Amino acid sequence: MQFVMAGGGTGGHVIPALAVAGELKRRGHTPVFFGTRTGYEARLVPAAGFAIEFIDIGGLNRVGLAQILRTMWLLPASTLRCWMWMGKHRPGAVFSMGGYVAGPVVIAALLRGIPLVAMEPNAVPGLTNRKAARWTAAALINFEETSRYFPEGRSVLAGVPVRQAFFDRAPARQEAGRPFTVLITGGSQGSRTLNHAGRDSWPLFEKAGVPVSILHQAGRNNVSSLGSAPRFVQLTEFIQDMPSAFAEADLIVSRAGASTVSELAAAGKPAVLVPFPFAADDHQRRNAEAMVRAGAARMVDDKEMNGKRLFDEVWRLMQSPAELGGMAEAARRMAKPGAAARAADVLEKVATKSH
Repeated sequence: MQFVMAGGGTGGHVIPALAVAGELKRRGHTPVFFGTRTGYEARLVPAAGFAIEFIDIGGLNRVGLAQILRTMWLLPASTLRCWMWMGKHRPGAVFSMGGYVAGPVVIAALLRGIPLVAMEPNAVPGLTNRKAARWTAAALINFEETSRYFPEGRSVLAGVPVRQAFFDRAPARQEAGRPFTVLITGGSQGSRTLNHAGRDSWPLFEKAGVPVSILHQAGRNNVSSLGSAPRFVQLTEFIQDMPSAFAEADLIVSRAGASTVSELAAAGKPAVLVPFPFAADDHQRRNAEAMVRAGAARMVDDKEMNGKRLFDEVWRLMQSPAELGGMAEAARRMAKPGAAARAADVLEKVATKSH
């Protein structure tokens, strides 16, 4: 059976969809992606061995007037392309990760009467999933509170697919003399706020004589702009083996995208979360707030994060091993292993019922 995978633009949309597609493929199905030539999906999907149909579409949320007009101009033609493809191939169901790429695909599926399964990794759904909520056959959610945005009885607490390595890596041993290890990451592109805060915290750690080791993923082309780091800091553009970096860290300082908070839960790691303030619908703040309510993280507003605040947060938690341990346990309780398999189960069930 064929299944349509809709969602692209960012790694946070594409990578979980690839995990679900992989599970569907293992069960003998044929996943087909829809996406744009400019998003992450254009590179990641073919590399993973899946077919992709390209459409032209842009965002509508938190963009300028010119982008809104362009998107509205492209929407009918992109929707028609998806509608014609679905009429020819009659997929069993459409899996939507949300985002602007999913818009035309979701509209076409609803017009064709093809069941829609939405995965909503954030605490607050994005525009596409929110607008299509009433017509979803099932909503795969990551936070219990997200169920209120979908019709009663259609939400499944499935979690976000996370690489198994995050669950499997053993935490670093707490040996005598081992420095307190901090991982700072703003994602593959880096974060200006976290980069500047990290750089400005170095003299404070040196002055205090704190036994700390910092691994900082600064993002592409950002390392040289931060200058010469002291010996206790390792600067890098990109961390290839992020599960191992998580395992080694005693504390993680990061943004609060859905994939990141799911990886924190899988690895059982305490965190200081600094939500990206310009994320659509401010969803990173909602994700961080959910982690804070669970006792798994502390949150610092982007505008308040600087070198001194970073130093203070790390120093405070270094002095509170019991609190750190409690945060780690709370994070682990939020973990949802097997998310890709649960998503595939729902897709198969919905498709079988429809047929």
